[in-house]
Amino acid sequence: MTTPAILGASGIRFAYGKRQVLDGVSIAVRPGEVFGLLGPNGSGKSTLLALISGMLELQDGTIELNGQSVSPKSRAYRRQVGVVFQSAALDLKLSVAENLGLTATLYGFGGAEAKQRIGEALEIARLTDRAADVVGTLSGGMRRRLDIARALLPEPKILLMDEPTTGLDEASYRALWEHLGESNRRAGTTIVVSTHRPDEAARCDRLCVLHEGAVVATDTPEALRSGLADDLVVITCDQPLKVRTTLREAGFAAEESEGGVTIGCEDGHSVVPRIFEALPAGAISAVAVRRPGLADAFLALTGSSLDGEPAEAA
Repeated sequence: MTTPAILGASGIRFAYGKRQVLDGVSIAVRPGEVFGLLGPNGSGKSTLLALISGMLELQDGTIELNGQSVSPKSRAYRRQVGVVFQSAALDLKLSVAENLGLTATLYGFGGAEAKQRIGEALEIARLTDRAADVVGTLSGGMRRRLDIARALLPEPKILLMDEPTTGLDEASYRALWEHLGESNRRAGTTIVVSTHRPDEAARCDRLCVLHEGAVVATDTPEALRSGLADDLVVITCDQPLKVRTTLREAGFAAEESEGGVTIGCEDGHSVVPRIFEALPAGAISAVAVRRPGLADAFLALTGSSLDGEPAEAA
């Protein structure tokens, strides 16, 4: 039996002037899951989160909480939803503790309760020893952890995050997702994250694939990859069109890709020798065999890459 949704959006349409950004988008997020919105810049992810969080006015469609239509601007709704924007909602001139104290005050926490929540938030952000430091002196990764701890301080049931790892180095990226996973496991926080990163999308329980303002598919990362070939042979070359044409004439299902040609097949390692036999010497620079990922699934579903570029015509 399907678990009822804790957060839903139905028939969301939104336009900036004559430009349609969202066209009938519907999602249903289950309690306690990490739900991803996957798409390149311009696919409508940030606009959808802004509408769900109440930062933008709905033009058409409804937002639901526990199956009931709600106004994202209502106080009862906002007390259950935390938001982490692309740019951190922090005062860089205040200390770490002062930023958390401001959040506590805004939500009506005072005295011992505020002190307890601030202390817990500092632990979650792993910034207890930096409580007195001015936020402007922190690294980008530290600010991101603090921003998420700020959003979690009032213990929302749902955490909305818009491209939370943009600009972070790899160590900060890993630490941030460890932090999010801990909150998800410890408090059962439902997380909705927008991303264009395949590795980040792979951490989600389910994904909604957005392309040009419309939902293309909603499923687990594994299910989205399941329709792809077992292996991808990735060929790096200077003349991809010529290489693709030659390989197709030799019976390979070759496709142009960024910087070369790819071939989907069952056993990539057995295909590689045949590729060299089919091409003249020096035609290719390198060959690699890898498993298909979510970037490949997005390309197969939409005809575009996650950097927003359309696929080459066949």
